[in-house]
Amino acid sequence: MRSNILVTAVALAGMTGFAALAQAPVSAPPASPLPASGARPGHTPGVGVSLPRSNKASNIRPRDTRAVAPTLPAPAIGADATVRTYLRAARTALVAGRTGEAQQALEMAETRALDRSVPQGGTGVPSGSGLVARIGAARQALGAGDRSQALHRIDTAIATKSAG
Repeated sequence: MRSNILVTAVALAGMTGFAALAQAPVSAPPASPLPASGARPGHTPGVGVSLPRSNKASNIRPRDTRAVAPTLPAPAIGADATVRTYLRAARTALVAGRTGEAQQALEMAETRALDRSVPQGGTGVPSGSGLVARIGAARQALGAGDRSQALHRIDTAIATKSAG
């Protein structure tokens, strides 16, 4: 009887060992250096989700700019939103303490505000739009960590007639 228990215990231990060997090993991502694009190996920039991710505003001012900017959460509005809608989303996110989302919404508002017609060869001329300047000032205040000033600048940009 005792030998049957011993044989059963040894058999179970052996089967457990084989099951453990059959498990797929968990491996860490390769520690290879980033390619010239700054993207992680195997990732095409601009396609799919990119790493690193962050919920905090960053890469706004030269002192906090990194080689690879983190992916920020997008505001919960459609891609075809107006400048004013992006600005309101930025304000809502900032009031809630979601600085990364606020930054992303401000950047999207600024991009939308930059949509303009220019003469051929004039694409290198900076926009003279007061709205673009106000949005840029809000981003700079956010980058400086001055939430109240960022909110004030966002409110000023929302009140601008061309923010439509």
